[in-house]
Amino acid sequence: MITRYLARALERAQYRLIEDGTFTATVRGLRGVIGTGATLEACRVDLTEVIEEWVLVRVARGLAIPALDGATIKVRRAS
Repeated sequence: MITRYLARALERAQYRLIEDGTFTATVRGLRGVIGTGATLEACRVDLTEVIEEWVLVRVARGLAIPALDGATIKVRRAS
């Protein structure tokens, strides 16, 4: 479930080369998720970690996680 979600998020990633020669990446639909790196691959690795952390924080807080192209993660409160 999480692996599929990560894959969908990375498919939506938009990478930019910025003035200082480093890369940044965002994911359409995941507000506040930003990866950075000295190379495109380093940026992708960082973005993957940021997405994982973003999902875990939302789960821990009981917040909904938006569906990405059919990939979903359901959040339920423990009883």
